[in-house]
Amino acid sequence: MELTDLINRISISQIVGEVQRQDVTGIYYDSRRVIKGSVFVAIKGFKSDGHKFILDALNNGALAVILEDNNSVPDEIFIHNRKAKIVVKDCRIALAQASNYFFKEPSSKLKLIGITGTNGKTTTTYYLKSIVERAGYKAGLVGTISNYIGDREIKTSLTTPESNDMNELLYQMHSEGCSYAIMEVSSHSLILKRVYGLNFRSAVFTNITSDHLDFHGNLEEYFKAKKILFDNLSDNSDIIYNKDDKNGQDIIKDSKANAYSYGKTQGSDFLIKNISFNLSGTSFVIQYKAKDYLINTMLVGGFNAYNACAAFATAVINGISPEIAAIGIRNTKQVPGRFEVIGKGPKKVIIDYSHTPDSLEKALSALKNIVKEQNPVYTVFGCGGNRDRTKRPVMGKIASEMSNKIFITSDNPRDENPLEIIKEIKAGITKNNFEVIENREEAIKSAIVKTESNAVILVAGKGHESYQEIRGVRNHFSDREIVQKYLAE
Repeated sequence: MELTDLINRISISQIVGEVQRQDVTGIYYDSRRVIKGSVFVAIKGFKSDGHKFILDALNNGALAVILEDNNSVPDEIFIHNRKAKIVVKDCRIALAQASNYFFKEPSSKLKLIGITGTNGKTTTTYYLKSIVERAGYKAGLVGTISNYIGDREIKTSLTTPESNDMNELLYQMHSEGCSYAIMEVSSHSLILKRVYGLNFRSAVFTNITSDHLDFHGNLEEYFKAKKILFDNLSDNSDIIYNKDDKNGQDIIKDSKANAYSYGKTQGSDFLIKNISFNLSGTSFVIQYKAKDYLINTMLVGGFNAYNACAAFATAVINGISPEIAAIGIRNTKQVPGRFEVIGKGPKKVIIDYSHTPDSLEKALSALKNIVKEQNPVYTVFGCGGNRDRTKRPVMGKIASEMSNKIFITSDNPRDENPLEIIKEIKAGITKNNFEVIENREEAIKSAIVKTESNAVILVAGKGHESYQEIRGVRNHFSDREIVQKYLAE
């Protein structure tokens, strides 16, 4: 498409220089990726400002630059080089608008389903992808662990990619025959407009508990971020929301979309009943339109009944039969690092991504419900650096009160001193049932080799992650690999 066509699709304040009647070859926010004939969008990030790299983009062949700061580069440079300087109020909106048009509005050609909430997003996407594929459709997935087009895995570093990467990925999904795209939608992506302008067919709300307060400032702002997804839905879209969560009604109240509820609360459109689980899986009943459907899943915990029910409801609302949905849930494989049980003998280790107070409490509650005081419960955990500090003492208190003993260690300390993070975790502990072992491998080793043969050990916080970030450097580290190593010994 020509640059003039692209310009007509974005909200512009001013244009300086020459708008050449030339086909656009790409849209980029990283000047290093700019190629001849492409458009560079100067995004203001947290660590760097794209306006500082405008000259680099021009030297790399950019046809035009979209920017917010009109004074960042003199007009004369654009005029002299016969390039277009396109000034906008919000570069993130412009990036979303331009990439949506450049990639031929791909979200409108798919059944796009967005899932948001503090906990359960990843597992719900895995359930839903399994259901959709069981129903005979090809599906794409966008999420924390990896992105997928059908069975093809595409590694990711963001839960929700930037808008041009997102539109390109959706375009690839449609081009490769996908009918559905199932996406985790993070609060960061909503604030940073990464999903701006996407056409969501359905949106799922799982729950809200304290998280990301380092970014949002307080719980109210975090809630407002999540609400953006639902407020922007059309009246042709559907909402599937957790009626048991106190925020459920508020999150949907201003939306034009059709709303369907799930949960254990009477009156839920999809009513959850009779949850039972052990270390082999979970079973429960979903009552929908006065009919009961028995659901079995190899994933463990009452919280997975909620995740599975959210996926079931979404699939049914989108025209898939309840019977197919139940089979899809049964066929869903273990989600990496999500209450993942390891161990063939009496000693079991559970690896879980629980990195918030609520998710840690739910994981330990599930364990306590399973062992019923017949097995001692140990917890290995730390808290991430450069993130919400308020949750550290809360998580220390929860772990201490719900475990026989805890091993406090490092998570991803990032740029913080690991011992300072541990000190803040200890501030919430009133029982003398903890041991500090900063080295995460040593902490996991101690929990495995120094505990009873029938111990059940929760290794919490990192889940699927295969790295540990210390002083800005990511080193390979996998909780699963470490656990398997010492269980084998």
